Amino acid sequence: MHERDPRRRQDPPRRQPGRSSDPRDSGDYVLGRDGKPLVDRYGRPVRRRTPQRPPRREAAPQQYMPPRREEPQYRPAPASYRPPAPAPRRRKKRSFRPLKTVGALVAIIVVLGLSMLLWADAQLNRVQALPEQRVANTAGTNWLLVGSDSRQGLSDEDAARLGTGGDLGVGRTDTIMLLHIPTVGQARLVSLPRDSYVTIPGYGDDKINAAFTYGGPQLLTTTVESATGLRIDHYAEIGMGGLANVVDAIGGVELCPAEPINDPLANLDIQAGCQTMDGATSLGYVRTRATPMGDLDRVDRQRAFFAALIDEATAPNTLLNPLEFFPLVGSTAKSFTVGKGDHVWNLARVGLAMRSGVQTETVPVGGFADYAVGNVVLWDQAGAQALWESMR
Repeated sequence: MHERDPRRRQDPPRRQPGRSSDPRDSGDYVLGRDGKPLVDRYGRPVRRRTPQRPPRREAAPQQYMPPRREEPQYRPAPASYRPPAPAPRRRKKRSFRPLKTVGALVAIIVVLGLSMLLWADAQLNRVQALPEQRVANTAGTNWLLVGSDSRQGLSDEDAARLGTGGDLGVGRTDTIMLLHIPTVGQARLVSLPRDSYVTIPGYGDDKINAAFTYGGPQLLTTTVESATGLRIDHYAEIGMGGLANVVDAIGGVELCPAEPINDPLANLDIQAGCQTMDGATSLGYVRTRATPMGDLDRVDRQRAFFAALIDEATAPNTLLNPLEFFPLVGSTAKSFTVGKGDHVWNLARVGLAMRSGVQTETVPVGGFADYAVGNVVLWDQAGAQALWESMR
């Protein structure tokens, strides 16, 4: 191996194309704080080491693999083992909101109805009407219905409007009726003319309405029991003003007089035919005697009026209409006088009996006579006894 000739010109250092020969101009060397390239122990510039990164590869999509389910290993159950009872199946709750709403409305109506009933019962006027000495008990239920000529509570204007002038005292009865409600069958409504000549216990023979003047409701009940042999179970009385108020509360009643009636004393002037009468006109209609048969015609009109009043008061359009029902209950409760043991539900029983049909009649009359007490009505004793016997 020969040595290099020192005289031979040395070749310049090779340069890479596109790069500066000065190491400081290259970004491949590590520079120090002074900006000069660092050299190693051999005096060679230190090149910057750039790690070669492998090309980035797209990761292959992985498919979902569910975890492997290991099969449980079963062991035989002991002989004393009992499987647990299955849990009860929970039933789906049903919605009862409509039923609850209806139930609440029914409860409210019942409470209001009971409250109204108790209030009306407390408004009734009560008197001692049943006698101490009673006749033997008879079949069915017997009511003594009385319409008095009482002007109590009427102002001068009301008296003029209703035509109730004259004696303003209390103590006479214009209407006396006996309502018999049998256990089975149709009710019977019998009119007793107020001038009927009967025996009043303790006062002798007189007109039947005089008993009310002498001893009030109790003596009148005693007289009716003595004359008929029927046991009176209930008593109800209404005055002139009360009757007119009840009629006005239900908007009037329909009556059908067979002939025109003009009675200035009763403040009545009506034509023949069916018509709706208000309270004042109805009161005059049941009081007047300005017809050929006088008092006998009047008792017929009184029964017709009473039946029409009950029919209108118990009609569905009245019971279901608050504007008529509540005034009716209030007027009825304040207008009626009943016995000590009578209540508003007993009066409702009268309405139901009349609503289902009633047979009306007048006690058989045998004639008229003039006595010291005035002109009186004489009963047909045989016919009257047969009537009372059929009701006993």
